Order: sequence, then C-alpha cells, then structure tokens
Amino acid sequence: MNDTKQIITGTLTEARDYLERFLADENSTHAIAAAAAALIAALRNGGAVYSCGNGGSMSDAMHFAEELTGRYRDNRPGLSATAISDPGHISCVANDFGYEHIFSRYLQARGRAGDCLFAISTSGTSKNVIKAAEYARDNGIHVVSLTGTAGSALGQLATVDISAGASRYADRVQEVHIKVIHILIELIERDFFPENYPV
Repeated sequence: MNDTKQIITGTLTEARDYLERFLADENSTHAIAAAAAALIAALRNGGAVYSCGNGGSMSDAMHFAEELTGRYRDNRPGLSATAISDPGHISCVANDFGYEHIFSRYLQARGRAGDCLFAISTSGTSKNVIKAAEYARDNGIHVVSLTGTAGSALGQLATVDISAGASRYADRVQEVHIKVIHILIELIERDFFPENYPV
C-alpha cells in the first residue's frame, strides 16, 4: 500500500511541478492570449474554427469544439466550431489518399480564408496535423497550435504556438493542454458573452 501511495503522490507532485514550470514561463501566458485573440477574430469575422489531433489529442480537439457549439459554463448561443473527427470522412480519406491527408482534405472541403485551425499534437510532429497546418497556412486559414516542446515542426507553421514544455511522456503535456483548452474557451466566452461573467 505504501508503494501505491508513493506512486500517487509522486505522480501528482510531478504534474504540479510541470504545470508550475509552464506557469512561470511568461511566453505561455502571452501565447494563450494571442491564441484566444486569433480564435475570437475568426469567429467575429463570420469564420469557423476547426480542431484536429490524433488519439488523446483528437479527444481534446472534440472537447474544445463541443464546448464552443454547446456551452462551457452558462447557457448562451452556440459558436461555429468543428472537430475533424467524423469516422466516415477519416476512413474514406485514409483509404483513398492516406492517413496523413485526413485533416487537410477536410479543410480543403470546408475551410475558408479567415477561418482558424486549432491543431493539437503533443510531439508537434504528427504528419497529418502538419499537413493540415500547411494547407491552412497556404490558404489564408490562421493556425493555433498546441504542442509539447517549443520549436516543433507544427509550431513553426502556426500563427501562434502554445508549447506546454518538454516532457519524457505525453501525459504531462496532455494535462497542460486540457487546462489551456479550458482557458481558451473561457476567454472566447468572456469576449462574446460578457454577461455570463459578471465578476
């Protein structure tokens, strides 16, 4: 039982320390603010937000989109956000063109100049996410990336890159990612629906 307790407390301590390092880096708060501004601008100008990622990052992309189309805290009108996660689309494109095209092909079909792509990759090297960011960059779609280590291939393609910081494993990075996602959603809501945030 003592070993189990040590694992639990050790894991929580490691997560806390990783978050504190992220918080201590002023670039983190600047990047989050800039990312929120880019997302808000796309929505304010009648554009849409698309999100994508693989595995846990796809779950985060879906979570981000549903909080915008649904709600985060209090009731309000929906905002235009779509996670590129439709299994019919993904299986079709992966079969016919290759898995690396699943996100870029969707943007080709739906995306418009002035939209914003929210691209999530803990490694910053996911080929299909990078290809989506390349398509977005070349077609007037702003890119907000959420990555691990700064300076990744994905981050270099982004209008704004939020880097959680280097970590041996993806779980620490993902824990910061979900916190960033919630902050971005709140900043978007505060801009569009200030009445929901009276304090």
